[in-house]
Amino acid sequence: MATPRPYILAETNWQFIKDTAFEVAVLPWGATEAHNYHLPYGTDNYQCDYVATEAARLAWAQGARLTVLPTIPFGVNTGQLDIALDINMSPSTQLAILRDVVRVLDRQGVPKLLVLNGHGGNDFRQILRELQAEFPRVFLCTANWFKAADRTQFFEAPGDHADELETSVMLHIAPQLVRPLTEAGSGAAKQFRLRALREWAWAQREWSQVTADTGVGDPSAATAAKGAAFLQAVTAELAQFLVELAAADPTDMYA
Repeated sequence: MATPRPYILAETNWQFIKDTAFEVAVLPWGATEAHNYHLPYGTDNYQCDYVATEAARLAWAQGARLTVLPTIPFGVNTGQLDIALDINMSPSTQLAILRDVVRVLDRQGVPKLLVLNGHGGNDFRQILRELQAEFPRVFLCTANWFKAADRTQFFEAPGDHADELETSVMLHIAPQLVRPLTEAGSGAAKQFRLRALREWAWAQREWSQVTADTGVGDPSAATAAKGAAFLQAVTAELAQFLVELAAADPTDMYA
């Protein structure tokens, strides 16, 4: 039987928790949605959970006292309401969930929270602005794990959904859940006709109008080795951030 990891809340117990002063809570947040024909609906959750766990392991070994909370498995999928079983969680619901989590941390004296995002449809910045005003004693921050390293150093094909990056990562994390790449769609995606929406303005993408296979980006060049290398870079960078965050004084964050 595996030994419980002290930095994973779901594996620890009250005997340990009551005597440990945690400096940082990490909340991984994913989504449940279609990922082309070859990746599972839980792709974002598998990835976010892996990255949070491995980064926490590295940070704990360096003395950071942190706890990884259970991954939230539903994200904002308002552009995919017609894609079967893509489970949408509205931003207002995310706000309500986060408010309850932060209230617990505030009451129990955990001074910092990192919301680790693993889904492109989630954007926690405005939510955290609102909650920071309500809970000034808890330092709130967020990060997209897939931006912690430069993807161009590892992958050739562009994309942002079930693409070369995500497929490579899943080939490393959970190869048994990845269908043969010969079954994957091409990941070809349409772009907005309006130049501004392609370059500097923003509107939600209507997924079924953008892509035929729910992918955005060609996954054909994906390999487990690429995924392992990218994850190593990402988790090392995130671990360093967690070490520094754990040691930081929330009342003295600027130089």
